[in-house]
Amino acid sequence: MVKPIKIGIVGYGNIGRGVLSAIEKNRELYGDVSVAGILTRRPEQVKKLVSGVEVVDFDKGNDINPDVLILCGGSATDLPVQGPQFVKNFNTVDSFDTHAKLPDYFHEMDKAAKENNNVSVIATGWDPGTFSLERVLADAFIPGVKPYGFYGLSKKGGLSMGHSDAIRRVSGVKDARQYTHAIPEAMESVRKGENPTLQTGDMHWRECIVVAEDGADKDKIANEIKSMPNYFEPYKTTVDFVTQDELNDKYQDLPHDGAVIAVGTNGDGSKSLIEYKNEWESNPASTANILLAHARAAYRLKEEGKSGAFTILDVPAAYFSPKSKEELLKDFM
Repeated sequence: MVKPIKIGIVGYGNIGRGVLSAIEKNRELYGDVSVAGILTRRPEQVKKLVSGVEVVDFDKGNDINPDVLILCGGSATDLPVQGPQFVKNFNTVDSFDTHAKLPDYFHEMDKAAKENNNVSVIATGWDPGTFSLERVLADAFIPGVKPYGFYGLSKKGGLSMGHSDAIRRVSGVKDARQYTHAIPEAMESVRKGENPTLQTGDMHWRECIVVAEDGADKDKIANEIKSMPNYFEPYKTTVDFVTQDELNDKYQDLPHDGAVIAVGTNGDGSKSLIEYKNEWESNPASTANILLAHARAAYRLKEEGKSGAFTILDVPAAYFSPKSKEELLKDFM
């Protein structure tokens, strides 16, 4: 039997819990992964929440000796610091999702990983991530096409973990959820093959549900959220304040969905449409599965002697799978 890949989990919020569940399910199904341990700033609290898993302080990664660390922090403040820090000593996977800053983050991680002969697979998830791949495929398969990404297709919208985390970093905010809503008219225009020129704010609007600290200036909080670059500034954004009990009661679920849509014409003038859709009851649990698949890929790249930063666009699809090449040829080709 192949020796399981030992996965370390950095942080134990929604994503961290999802990763632990993903490891346990994949271990039961395939036996190719195991949990090395959890690194956290609050080890004593996390030890009360898990059993049979080693939990250590943030700076004691060597104590759990992982093959790959999955970094479960947010993109606003955690990953820009933690990514370069952890890749000095470990192979890493993360879900960095600030699109505007992604090229700079990639080059910083590439430099740090190569200097320390490690592999870092960055920006995994669904956008950036699986949607990035679908955009590239659509662009390659339909000449001159313009791929579009829409998020929050259902009436409730889609919960964004990165944007929710960014709101929680605002002074005076106790807790928050952020829901993205696609604008139906924009989607319909794309499906008709009109290939409209759409600005960021033409495709989505953002709904923020916020619990303020006692005595906090709610107007100041709302203005700071709405003017946040790379997150809310380009969009129509609503900010609604609720109590913690209301948030816990009405906004417990963590769903998300979305689609990449591309419509164009072939050389003979015939129409082609590509549409790829995700529909998830739990954004963190589904994202965790993708992170774990990328951890497999990171381990295999390292075993080949590779180093540096990689994205989903750089990794052969077979590297994500627990199945052998023979199984993939037989079952999926």
